[in-house]
Amino acid sequence: MAAVLDVQNLTMDFGGLRAVNDVSLSVQEGQIVSLIGPNGAGKTTFFNCVTGVYNPTRGAIHICPPGKKQQKINGMKPNRITERGLGRTFQNIRLFQNMTVLENVMIGRHSRLNAGILGAILRGPSTKKEEYQVKEDSYRILEKIGLTVFANELAKNLPYGAQRRLEIARALATDPFLLLLDEPAAGMNPQETQDLIRLILTLRDTEQLTVFLIEHDMSLVMSLSENIFVVDYGSLIAQGSPDEIKQNQRVIKAYLGEVVDA
Repeated sequence: MAAVLDVQNLTMDFGGLRAVNDVSLSVQEGQIVSLIGPNGAGKTTFFNCVTGVYNPTRGAIHICPPGKKQQKINGMKPNRITERGLGRTFQNIRLFQNMTVLENVMIGRHSRLNAGILGAILRGPSTKKEEYQVKEDSYRILEKIGLTVFANELAKNLPYGAQRRLEIARALATDPFLLLLDEPAAGMNPQETQDLIRLILTLRDTEQLTVFLIEHDMSLVMSLSENIFVVDYGSLIAQGSPDEIKQNQRVIKAYLGEVVDA
């Protein structure tokens, strides 16, 4: 398998605070990979560096979309990184609450539109055709996520678990090859978490996705992940399979507290 994401010596400083310290890791095509660690360990900061929210202080971030050449994405704006195939969700839900579920997904398709400002103003045949296709594509994504029943509901009226799934749907609308999920199970009940596990596995297999997630729910992490990276105080302290991580004494001491049952 080829590495679709390769990060070397990534460091992120905020004044005198080092949030990410010399982290190197690779994510292989088709894998489901997790990044875990205590609160404040630098996990979301790492994601923010990869997706262009932050420009790292030091280090190199390369992506390699399937069938394409490797490219460095340091310093690119988030929208440019999205266009290159990285889709993400956020730790805190960031939906357009007063827009419908379908409209939220349609906004995610924006990066794949060809019509410019002039086309949007003149609304010629090609623009109208593209708008129709966006609506059709967005509805199909809702079918995959199981949210068609809510298509015309305002996002703010959805149950919490459905709002989390809508964030994933909007990320899928960008046509990613690498899907980054920041605590997708946060606030979910056990049944919603099990449904999420099945959804992630299905999306990985049917959409040919690589999935990289941050998560505190260890049952989800251990049941989904093929490889796990562990950070503590901004530094990578371990990596390996779920079984290896469960038995790693440094991880147990820093984060898990005890051996976790899968």
